[in-house]
Amino acid sequence: MTLDDLFATIEARKGADPDSSWTAKLLAKGPEKCAEKFGEEAVEAIIEAVRDDKVALTSEAADVLYHLLVMLASRDVTVSDVMEELARRQGTSGIAEKAARG
Repeated sequence: MTLDDLFATIEARKGADPDSSWTAKLLAKGPEKCAEKFGEEAVEAIIEAVRDDKVALTSEAADVLYHLLVMLASRDVTVSDVMEELARRQGTSGIAEKAARG
């Protein structure tokens, strides 16, 4: 499965019954709840990285990616939008790019 495939599934769940889909349930709660859930999952991934637990980190990283995509979908930002931004930054030093953002 690619991120595009996962994002397409998330998009398809936007109109689904919240009782039938975890994704639909998250989206129905609104962008703020989607962002909160993403933050929780990110913290869990950080904890596993610090613990140096590869299996747990892998699992948490999958949760982070999923919840990031749900959060993006909740604000109508696509994976393509993010990839275009990454492509725009390609070839620019991270230090220079960050300085340009101010």
